[in-house]
Amino acid sequence: MPSTTHPFAHLSERELAELAREFDAIHDHVRADLGDRDRQYIKGVIRLHRQIAVAGRALLLGSRSKAAWAAGTGCLAVAKILENMEIGHNVLHGQWDWMNDPYIHSSTWDWDTASTAAAWKHSHNFIHHTYTNIRGKDKDLGYEIMRIDPHQKWHPAYLAQPLYNLLLMAFFEWGVAVHDMDVEAIRAGEKPLKDVWHDIKGISGKARDQILKDYVGWPLVSALAATAVGRLVRPEPRSRRRVLADRARGRGFRGAVSAQLAAVRKEGGGAFAATFWADFTANIIRNLWAHSIIFCGHFPDQTYTFSQEEVRDETRGGWYVRQLVGAANITGSPLFHLMSGNLGYQVEHHLFPDMPSSRYAEIAPQVREICRRYGLPYNTGPLSRQLGTVHRTILRLAFPGGKPRPKPGPYPGDEVRRAA
Repeated sequence: MPSTTHPFAHLSERELAELAREFDAIHDHVRADLGDRDRQYIKGVIRLHRQIAVAGRALLLGSRSKAAWAAGTGCLAVAKILENMEIGHNVLHGQWDWMNDPYIHSSTWDWDTASTAAAWKHSHNFIHHTYTNIRGKDKDLGYEIMRIDPHQKWHPAYLAQPLYNLLLMAFFEWGVAVHDMDVEAIRAGEKPLKDVWHDIKGISGKARDQILKDYVGWPLVSALAATAVGRLVRPEPRSRRRVLADRARGRGFRGAVSAQLAAVRKEGGGAFAATFWADFTANIIRNLWAHSIIFCGHFPDQTYTFSQEEVRDETRGGWYVRQLVGAANITGSPLFHLMSGNLGYQVEHHLFPDMPSSRYAEIAPQVREICRRYGLPYNTGPLSRQLGTVHRTILRLAFPGGKPRPKPGPYPGDEVRRAA
């Protein structure tokens, strides 16, 4: 089997304990400093999300224009990305529970995706963030359908993983929803049927809500609005209205409803279809973005995986280092980090998953300095490079064999990096 040298084999138990105290101190300092500026930040992001979503819906009322359709679809995609990445993901992590806001709280928040909040919090917050990159324990390591580490045993089914990875990219929210059920545990008979049934009910209910909202409700709103506008702009001649009214009265209530539906189909049918496809396109864009950011944070060449034996007697310092080297950052602008839910700071997120995401950029220099002093890697790189290595790995490990890619050495420090 392939082997990789521990990135922290050189650290003594005393050094690991001191490292843990330093990371704890960063967490405690930020926790004590949380206040109004943090509260205003998350409320401002939620307000921004709503404004962009409303703008998108308003633009789609004029979706007969290709420009309006493209602009409306773009606004919806941005709004959905903001809601999933910077708001939903982080609120459900409990990052804003300290505010004691009954609305912005991990116990009450529900997000615009196919996964139920409860299932996602168990599979992601607990399983993934506790057992990060431990083979056989971390269910997010390849999402149980892909071989993304050469230590994983090869199976002929992996030959198709480049293809079903493309499907996962496009329909990521649905893949995650099914993944949250823990299909492996169901297949092994380790999950009680009552829990399976509970998950099925949750997913089917969420799927119904998502489908009705995006593919029936909002398209219907657009159709009705387009019908109303059409009547105002192009009113029926009085004689025509009288004929229609007489026919409707003659056929009773059903006739009246039928006449109105016919009018909606005539005036609003195009708006219904345009909004349907706008929602579908926005969901695909959101899914592609989320897949890229999440995979770049977990599966590029730089990250390490661990056997269960390697972490059997893990200390708190060891846990911190496993989080540190099991994740990778993505460099980018403040706008990029906002749109990625600040998961461009995936290293900081894994070290402190309950810390408000808006603080990750602030603590990143401290994390890098600890890496420099303790001779540890600090994994980071541009999106293009991280994404390229991820898809190269998915393609290569679809076939038998493979070995761990070269890992980065100790972080040299900003001064050394600038000099280089």
